[in-house]
Amino acid sequence: MIDKLHVLNVIDKALEGTDKFLVDLKISSDNRINVAIDSDSAIVIDDCIELSRTIENSLDRDAEDFELNVASAGLDSPLKMKRQYKKNVGQELTVTTFDGETTEGKLLEANDEHITLKLQGRKNMHAEPVNIPYSDIKTAKIIIKF
Repeated sequence: MIDKLHVLNVIDKALEGTDKFLVDLKISSDNRINVAIDSDSAIVIDDCIELSRTIENSLDRDAEDFELNVASAGLDSPLKMKRQYKKNVGQELTVTTFDGETTEGKLLEANDEHITLKLQGRKNMHAEPVNIPYSDIKTAKIIIKF
């Protein structure tokens, strides 16, 4: 099986000194490697290709066959890192907490302890912003509007 720590070290070294960062790394028992990356600015296809080549060159296909997928964390992907929240200040989010409560609002702030949402809807027009600690967030997704 592919060594996850080895792949993680290769990714960390490849992204070091850039505004790109690892969001998720999954390696299945049948050696399917899935990497999701994000950036403080933007991810382009060339970023994914370059990282894919770097990872592939660090592995030995003769020793173990593998499938590799490197992609950007898409708009429809849940936010997982504090850095992603900070990048998306100003966006509207749907946040579900571990107690099952779902809240929608505009992300006003993201600091090291919590996020601050301005609640959506007429009944919440004059409501105070709500702070939600990261430790309480089960999932958070950007609301995509067309």
